[in-house]
Amino acid sequence: MKPNLRLLTLWMFLCLLALGLAACQEQHAPPEFSPPEVTIQRIEERTIPIEWEFVGQTESSRLVEIRTRVEGVLEKRIYEEGTLVQKGQVLFQLDDRPFAAVLEGAKGMLAQQEARQQNAKRNLARLRNLISQNAVSQKDVDDAVSDLAEADALVLTARANVTSAELNLSYTTIKSPLTGLSGQAKKADGSFISPGQEGLLTTVTQTDPMWVKFSISETRLLKGNEAVAKKRVLMPENGDFAIELQMSDGSAYPLSGKMNFSDKQISTETGTSGFRATFENPDMKMVPGQFVRVKLKGAVRPNAILVPQRAVLQGQQGKYLYVVGTDNKAEIRPVEMGDWFGDEWIIENGLKSGELVVVDGMSHVVPNMPVKPQQPTGGQS
Repeated sequence: MKPNLRLLTLWMFLCLLALGLAACQEQHAPPEFSPPEVTIQRIEERTIPIEWEFVGQTESSRLVEIRTRVEGVLEKRIYEEGTLVQKGQVLFQLDDRPFAAVLEGAKGMLAQQEARQQNAKRNLARLRNLISQNAVSQKDVDDAVSDLAEADALVLTARANVTSAELNLSYTTIKSPLTGLSGQAKKADGSFISPGQEGLLTTVTQTDPMWVKFSISETRLLKGNEAVAKKRVLMPENGDFAIELQMSDGSAYPLSGKMNFSDKQISTETGTSGFRATFENPDMKMVPGQFVRVKLKGAVRPNAILVPQRAVLQGQQGKYLYVVGTDNKAEIRPVEMGDWFGDEWIIENGLKSGELVVVDGMSHVVPNMPVKPQQPTGGQS
């Protein structure tokens, strides 16, 4: 091969080699880095309503034991067991004939004593006329005065006996002292009953208004008191909460209630403090013993910091989220969580108003890396 041809072949080989190396370098060059897009939200302080929820149980606002006050034979049960009875409605009837006879005897004795009283009055009047004529002695007059006083006392006793007999007769007709649900009868017709432990006939449970009892743990009370002391929570004036109920089937009770009792002590058995609310119950939608959810409304939290729940992540050191700074870099921010508010978390510590929080796209974010912030749909910042 000629020298010129060799040089030409070598030159072509070197050119092809250089082109191949350039192509290889171009093929393996690292791609240009593009910051991930993330959705951000600007944090702003808000005043939000506070709602506390507890498990409660309904109970009667008044439960009365219906007992006999006199000894006798139970003649008949008048009411239907388990039904709503009205105030003054007759529940039981005792055999009243012995009591009516006693009353008649007491009235007869009263009439007899009143007759003696009138006779003593007339006798004293005659003696007083005669003593002015010196026809009788002073002792006779004094004796007449004593006789009249004794007659007056006997009349009072006789009248008291009549009143007692009338009361006993009235006790043979046993009425309900209130409107409420009647209980099961404890005694059968024809039973001999007497006052005392064995004198219970039934119960009547008042259902309007109805009470709802619930308890708050000591820990929750302490946290609530601390929040009030630091003005993180503002309570309603005079503690006038609006109280709502959710029934066991999820339905809302149509009427709101009012707090009517709060225990100032902590139970040594349960570590809780007891509270009670009263609710009107005209349609008997509630009966004693039901479990309900109690919602206390009326308190507010001023200057609250909230973030969407999806923005909060869980790490080994606790909860955190990503905050975008002025250089568009995402930094980890540990936060202390409070309660939920709808679909948002209340942030107790770690975040302040005006900061930008990553709410979507966190899976592509590495700490301290640049990101491309995007406004949420709708232009909310």
